[in-house]
Amino acid sequence: LTPVRAAHFFAQTSHETGGFKAFAENLNYSAQGLQGIFGKYFPGNLEESYARNPEKIANRVYGSRMGNGDEKSGDGFKFRGRGALQLTGKDNYAAFAKYLNKPEIMTNPDLVATTYSFESAMFFFDKNKLWEICDKGINDAAILALTKRINGGTHGLADRSEKTKKYYEYVK
Repeated sequence: LTPVRAAHFFAQTSHETGGFKAFAENLNYSAQGLQGIFGKYFPGNLEESYARNPEKIANRVYGSRMGNGDEKSGDGFKFRGRGALQLTGKDNYAAFAKYLNKPEIMTNPDLVATTYSFESAMFFFDKNKLWEICDKGINDAAILALTKRINGGTHGLADRSEKTKKYYEYVK
C-alpha cells in the first residue's frame, strides 16, 4: 500500500467498524430504528414483531437478495455484514471465499469477522476498483467518492474525512 492508499483504506475501515471495535453487523434495532434504516422492508406496523431480534431482522432485510435464499432460509443472518467493510450476502461471501481459496468461509462465515476481516476489505477494494479512487489523493473529492462506493451514500462523511487526513499524517 502506498501512504495515500493506506490512509484511505484504514480511515474507511475504521469508520465502518466503529474504530476497529465491531467486525460483525449488530442489527439489534428498535421498531423506530427499523423504520428509519430499513423502512421499505417493514410496511405498516410489521417492525414491531421484528424489533430487537437481529436474526429475524437480517433474514427479512437480506432475504432473496445478494444470492441469499428467502427469509425462511436463514441466509440473511448467516451471511450478514462482517469484516472491516461489512461483507454482506451469500454471493459476496462466495466470491470472497474463491478469491482467498478458502471454501470453509461458506460453512463458517464468522471467519470473515475474525480471521479474514481485513482481507475481506482488501477484496472489496480490489473487486470495486477503489484503489483507483485512492490514487487521486487525499482530498474531499476522493473521500466522497470512496464513501459513496463503500456506504452507498454519505453516512459518516465528516468522520471518514477526518480519519483519512489524520491517518495520512501518520504514514506520509
